[in-house]
Amino acid sequence: MTRLELWNGDICVLEVDAIVNPANPTLWMSTGVGGALKRAGGDAIEFAAVRQGPIELGDAIVTGGGNLAAKAVIHTASLDRDRRTTAPILEAAVRSAFARAREIGATSVAFPALGTGVGGFPLDEAARITTVTIRDELERSEGIEHVILALRGLAAYQAFERVLAEAPAHAATRRSDQTRDGDA
Repeated sequence: MTRLELWNGDICVLEVDAIVNPANPTLWMSTGVGGALKRAGGDAIEFAAVRQGPIELGDAIVTGGGNLAAKAVIHTASLDRDRRTTAPILEAAVRSAFARAREIGATSVAFPALGTGVGGFPLDEAARITTVTIRDELERSEGIEHVILALRGLAAYQAFERVLAEAPAHAATRRSDQTRDGDA
């Protein structure tokens, strides 16, 4: 059974196979989650991503994790060049991230709240789109055993918590704050 976990803290410290980066089509990593991943993991992540770009909105590419504990970073174009997004783009971005995760044989993946930071997309709607799409993708992703919704701050955590509580799924859900107990 796949574990779907809520986690409040810095996505950069997670020991997972892949971390999802909400990127723009050029794949430059200057602000938000991308900027944090670049600072923690090194410039090599950005250089490897930019060499594969630009990509279409909703598409995703994979790079190594640099100095991160994660093995890979999945850069999914969830924001346009003006740092805005839409519901269809968010859904496509989550689906593309899962496709890349399957391709690299990832068993654990961490997702931030795509589009809600610098993208300004409504948090409650992003939580619904992301959670519904993740659950749908898990049905065709037998190898993925653990998905962490890595959220920053109480508002994001509570938005995703509400969505998970409204529509329980077959996957187990666990909640944690700041630290994990290492069972990933």
